[in-house]
Amino acid sequence: MINSNCSVVALAVPVVQEYERAVIFRLGRLLSGGAKGPGIFFILPCIDAYARVDLRTRTYDIPPQEVLTKDSVTVSVDAVVYYRVSNATVSIANVENAHHSTRLLAQTTLRNIMGQRPLHEILSERESISQHMKALLDDATDSWGINVERVEIKDVRLPVQLQRAMAAEAEAAREARAKVIAAEGEQKASRALREASEVIGDSPAALQLRYLQTLNTISSEKNSTIVFPLPIDIISYFMKGKEGLFK
Repeated sequence: MINSNCSVVALAVPVVQEYERAVIFRLGRLLSGGAKGPGIFFILPCIDAYARVDLRTRTYDIPPQEVLTKDSVTVSVDAVVYYRVSNATVSIANVENAHHSTRLLAQTTLRNIMGQRPLHEILSERESISQHMKALLDDATDSWGINVERVEIKDVRLPVQLQRAMAAEAEAAREARAKVIAAEGEQKASRALREASEVIGDSPAALQLRYLQTLNTISSEKNSTIVFPLPIDIISYFMKGKEGLFK
């Protein structure tokens, strides 16, 4: 009789997708070699445990945050953060929930940055604020295996009373600029008229040409009444003749 001892080892063969990685723990210890995947890998049932990690970019829409700016104005700011897992092993081993931690950090970072800036910078420098926030988030989440790809400030909502005050201020500024422009136009027109009067004074024929041009302009408008100006020279001539008769 031939006795033979056969040992059978049971293996499980999970499959992870192209955008996934598997972090394996053997008897509670992190398995060397880093995350597995994509494709198939082998684990020992009841000995190994693994966690799937999605490497695709995620979008987090930060809810509106009530912020008191540096110049004591209350505004409501919301933003959007694009991030992804860059190191699957670190995101599982170093933090309990990398996604939840990143989202909470994004909210607090947005409030802190907006509270350090005055209102006019928040309204006019959104791009620089977004870049600064991205740098802070990326540096803080690097130890969690998270890479922040992009941060965008979506909207800055102002109180209604402040909106009305800013609109009134802008309207007053536009009216002031309009008055300045009108005054400059009148000044230039007066200078042009003075130069024109000097030219006409040097050449009497120019006054006659201007008179004919005015008559031509009036006649082209189809007016039924035309007023002929009487030169002062003629009136003065008759006045002198009348004075001679009385003498």
